[in-house]
Amino acid sequence: MGLAQPSARQITGLRKGQASRRVCEVVGAIFLATSTLSVSAMTPRVATDIGPIYSLAARVMAGIGVPDLIIRHGASPHAYSLRPSEAAALEEADLVFWVSEGLTPWLKRRLEILASKAQVVELMKADGTVELPYREGTTFANHDDHSGIDDHSAIDPHGWLDPDNGKAWLGVMASELSKIDPSNTDLYFENAAAGTLEISQAVARISKALIAVRGLRFIVFHDAFQYFERRFGISASGSILVGDALAPNPARIIEIRGQVAEMGIGCVFSEPQFNPNLVASVFQDAEISTAVIDSQGIDLALGMALYPQVLESIAQEIIACAGE
Repeated sequence: MGLAQPSARQITGLRKGQASRRVCEVVGAIFLATSTLSVSAMTPRVATDIGPIYSLAARVMAGIGVPDLIIRHGASPHAYSLRPSEAAALEEADLVFWVSEGLTPWLKRRLEILASKAQVVELMKADGTVELPYREGTTFANHDDHSGIDDHSAIDPHGWLDPDNGKAWLGVMASELSKIDPSNTDLYFENAAAGTLEISQAVARISKALIAVRGLRFIVFHDAFQYFERRFGISASGSILVGDALAPNPARIIEIRGQVAEMGIGCVFSEPQFNPNLVASVFQDAEISTAVIDSQGIDLALGMALYPQVLESIAQEIIACAGE
């Protein structure tokens, strides 16, 4: 006997079932697309203050989103006027990472007003951060003697120049981002681990390269590099400026010239945001090599690779100056 043929009612039922499944598939696809858009729309808006902090945040957010930079790359963070787009980035931020009030005291009030709805993280106060007081003494200015822009009476805010702080802050960023965007927790921490490895690799290269210049005597333009110095076993003999905003007076210039002669200073390091003529006026005809070191990497491309590149560029300039 042959197989029984389906009735017209059965055929109609099969067609309705197939149509129903197709409707379910379409609805499911629409739901999935909507869910994906919803997750994408919830990507945290992150604002950062300076280039190196932007770089760390960009590393943690790789594959998810891109942070905003609110202090133009290359501008001095010590005194700055926000552009409308930068103020808007703060207003729209879910999360703000900044170094500290000591570096940008003008920014605190703007964060209170513009980023009142955001979670604001002051990295120098984060767990695991290495803090150093400003250096004092005859070769370094007494930072309590002026009313400059930085709060030098307590902690040196240039902490990003210690790579151990950079590593710690990657973890802090991953943790804070995960609180806002838990769906991407694993990726945030994977990115932070990758960034930590990249910093460690840069540190290994720097440590090896600086062995040859451990005994170099040098002066920095202003006392912003001790985190880098201590981590890599070198030490500046003094600084030119008495603060981040005050030029040395004639007495200070005479004092510095005396130190150069007495201590056998071989190099003086200026910085790109300061007037190079000031360095020339201090040392005049003294036989001393000069070079530019940059704590923010303003000549480097802004991106997630910037942070380790800043550390390596400082090392390269120190080595080059020692070889002149």
